[in-house]
Amino acid sequence: MNYLRITKENIDKEHICCAMSNKQSIVKKEWLRKRFEEGLVFYRSEERGKCFIEYIPAENAWMPICAEGYIYINCLWVSGSMKGHGYSSDLLDECIRDAKEKGRKGLCILSSEKRKKEFLSDPGYLVHKGFSVADTSANGITLMYLPFDLDAKPPKFKECARYPKVEEEGFLLYYTDQCPFTYYWVPRVEAAAREHNIRFKAIHITDRDSAQNVPAPVTTYALFRDGKFVTQGIQSDKKFLALAGVKI
Repeated sequence: MNYLRITKENIDKEHICCAMSNKQSIVKKEWLRKRFEEGLVFYRSEERGKCFIEYIPAENAWMPICAEGYIYINCLWVSGSMKGHGYSSDLLDECIRDAKEKGRKGLCILSSEKRKKEFLSDPGYLVHKGFSVADTSANGITLMYLPFDLDAKPPKFKECARYPKVEEEGFLLYYTDQCPFTYYWVPRVEAAAREHNIRFKAIHITDRDSAQNVPAPVTTYALFRDGKFVTQGIQSDKKFLALAGVKI
């Protein structure tokens, strides 16, 4: 398998794996374009499909974490026919090589306790690759890390992320354009909520400082209900209505 790094010079003509439709791709590409100067790397297979890794210096990550000196992996995704060929290891190995060359302390990434959850990395795979748990939020989302020096201080969640809660009644959603699927589904969930008179508020995070202070361990999509964290999984309109107890 050959791989390609997406840069500001080639991003307009290259696909970005996770967003095949035009409008989703444009929004995601614009988000990426603004992050390249902050050290973001998007590295993918030359073959078209979902096979890529996206990472950034943790100081610039849109995450409420304290991880100075680390690289934060936004997303490591291999799916479909590309699974089972060792491509995940190829992508992770390149990230490790790059991070060491840049003098970083190690890598960190979001995962979950015990089993794989949607839009989070597989904890079993990460443990297999040498990662261990650095911190855990009250809702079971973990921050895992791979230090290059055993004496390196582990990264951790900010307090707002370790104990996720809000004061808002009804549904409250924080989301960013980092994941292109929010562009498609959030407006549809908003419309479904209005149609069924469900109390729903969406907060679109558009800057790094706000993202680093979100009251949840995930910023791409963090859904609360009556103050309590519900899910990091991006909801379709039908899934949201089922979650809200509406029979269709």
